[in-house]
Amino acid sequence: MKPETQAINKLDELRERNECAELGGGEARLEKQRAAGKMTARERIEFLLDEGTFEEFDKFVVHRSTDFGLDKQRFPGDGVLTGHGKIDGRHVFVFAQDFTVFGGSLSETHAQKICKIMDLAMKTGAPVIGLNDSGGARIQEGVVSLGGYADIFLRNTLASGVVPQISCILGPCAGGAVYSPAITDFNVMVKDTSYMFITGPDVIRTVTHEEVTKDELGGALTHNTKSGVAHFAADSDEHALRITRELISFIPSNNMEDPPFVASADPATRIDKELNTLVPENANMPYDIRDIITRVVDDGYFFEVQELFAQNIVIGFARLGGHSVGIVANQPAFLAGVLDIDASVKAARFVRFCDCFNIPLITFEDVPGFLPGVDQEHHGIIRHGAKLLYAFAEATVPKITVITRKAYGGAYCVMASKHIRTDVNFAYPTAEIAVMGAEGAVGILYRKELAEAENAEAARQEKIAEFQNKLANPYVAAEKGFVDEVIEPAFTRPKLIRALEMTRNKRDTNPPKKHGNIPL
Repeated sequence: MKPETQAINKLDELRERNECAELGGGEARLEKQRAAGKMTARERIEFLLDEGTFEEFDKFVVHRSTDFGLDKQRFPGDGVLTGHGKIDGRHVFVFAQDFTVFGGSLSETHAQKICKIMDLAMKTGAPVIGLNDSGGARIQEGVVSLGGYADIFLRNTLASGVVPQISCILGPCAGGAVYSPAITDFNVMVKDTSYMFITGPDVIRTVTHEEVTKDELGGALTHNTKSGVAHFAADSDEHALRITRELISFIPSNNMEDPPFVASADPATRIDKELNTLVPENANMPYDIRDIITRVVDDGYFFEVQELFAQNIVIGFARLGGHSVGIVANQPAFLAGVLDIDASVKAARFVRFCDCFNIPLITFEDVPGFLPGVDQEHHGIIRHGAKLLYAFAEATVPKITVITRKAYGGAYCVMASKHIRTDVNFAYPTAEIAVMGAEGAVGILYRKELAEAENAEAARQEKIAEFQNKLANPYVAAEKGFVDEVIEPAFTRPKLIRALEMTRNKRDTNPPKKHGNIPL
C-alpha cells in the first residue's frame, strides 16, 4: 500500500469515528429526544456557544465496565459531551449530558470527563456551564459511579467563588445528581421537561403513602416558586440557553476580574421627575419597587433572578453607566416588603455571589420589619434573617443603599445600613427610619396614658403625628451621619452612578481567617 493511500485510510477512519461519536445513542434515539420537545446534547452546545467555537475533549472515551452486559454496549463519549468555547467572545467550559446514551447516566469515565474540564476552568479562570439531562448514577457500575459524583461535588465546592458555575436542568436530575446543581451559582430549569428531586414519586408513595407527580414534586415551577432551588423557569431548551448567555453577560469570568463593561447611550446624568411621585404619601399604600429600579438603570433593563420565589424581595442584575451591578430591593407590592425566611435566604445567597465576583451591590430599602408569627419563629427566622445580615456585613464590594420609605427595626440594620460597612447611604424625603412604625410605637410608649384619656382615639392620633414628626423621617438619621444624603428621587440615577465611580477602586478586607461560620 502506498504511503498516500495509508494516510487517506487513516483520515477516513478518523472521520468515521467522529461521525459515530456524533450520533450519540443512534439516530432513532436522537429523533425520540427531539419528539419529546428537547434538543440533543450536541444541538444544545451549538445553540449556547458562539458559532463555530466549540472545541470538544474526550470524544472517543468509552466506559471500562464489563459487568451486566456493558462490555457489549460501548458508545464513544460515554453519554456526555465536554469541551470549551465562547459566549460573546469570552471563554467558557461546558458539558452536556446525552440522554440518548444510557439515559445520560453517570459512569466513572463520564465523571472523569466532567472533572477534566472543571479542573481546566479553575486553572484558566473561565465559567463552567453544565447542561444536565441524566437518569442518575449508572447502576451497573456501582460504587465507582457514586465516587464519580463525589469527585464532581468536590470540584463544585472548590470552584465556588473562584469561577461562576451555571447549571441548566434540561431533563431529569434525581438522587445524588441534584447536589452538583445545588452547589452551583444558578439553576435554570425548563417547564414540563425538567425535574429535580432526591427521591422520586414511586419511593415517596411507598414510604410515606403520598401521591405526587414528577412535575408537582420537582418540576421547574415547583422549584421556582416553592423551594427556591431554581433561579429561572424557561419555556424551552432554547429559552434556557438564551437565559444562560444573558446571565454570563453580567458576570466576570473569575473572581480576579471585573464584570464586562457594556456601553450605553443612556446618559449618566439623566434625571426622571416621575420618581418624585412614585412612592405614595400614604405609608401603607403599596407600589412596585421595579418601577423605581427600571427608571434608574441603563436603558430601563433589569434582569431579575428568582422572580417567582419569595416575591417580597427582588434581586437581579442591571447596569449603571455601563457597569454591572447586583440589585437587592424590598418589594412593598408583596407582603408589604417584609423580610421572612425565604426572602432572607434568597437575598443572602445573591449578595454573597455578587461579593464573590466583584459586582457592586445596590440596595433599595422599604422594609417594615421581619414577618411575625409562630411558624416563622419555629422555622428559624432568627437564624435565616441572620444570613442576610451576615452576607451584607461580610461583603467588601462597593455597597450603596437607597431608603425609599420604611426602614424599621432590626430590618433597617440588616438591609445594608451604614453600620455594616455600606459605603454610601441615600434616603428619599419619604424615608421613615425608626425602631418601628408610629402606630406601634405609640401603642407601647403611651399605653397607660391613652387608656386614661377622655378621648383615647384623638389622643392616640395626636401622639402618632408627634412621633412621625420627630422620628419617622430621614433627618434624624442624616443628622447622625447614618444617611449620607437625603436626595430628590429624580436624581437617583446620577447619584448612584457617581457613587459607583467614587467606590470603583474601593479596597476593604475582612480579618484573616480560614472562613467565617455563617448561620446556616
